[in-house]
Amino acid sequence: MVGKDIKVDRPTKGAEYEIRFASVQAQKGWRDLLATSRNALVDAWDFLTRTPLEVTPTNYPLKGALGIVTRHGDEHERWQHKPTRQEDARIWFYVAGRVVYLEQVHTRHPNATK
Repeated sequence: MVGKDIKVDRPTKGAEYEIRFASVQAQKGWRDLLATSRNALVDAWDFLTRTPLEVTPTNYPLKGALGIVTRHGDEHERWQHKPTRQEDARIWFYVAGRVVYLEQVHTRHPNATK
């Protein structure tokens, strides 16, 4: 539909990263997290589009067997972002070029890292 009453997606600046889903699970988890923690997810969006590779207490590469993800034959460093104040939700992602690929989005702490 062309015309009025169409949602305008948030544009990114030229220096920002684009965000894409790398899995159906990430897309579903994103919707679930949006429903429960909208403001935190907006802050996560801002962080991930600007500085996804910055190491902070709530954003860092995973270690060991979880630290590498292979996609289409290429290995990437897997990162974890904790978007909520309680730090229970998790976003697992990797970066290729100027794109942040959301691999897994969990509304609660995933069992794999407990």
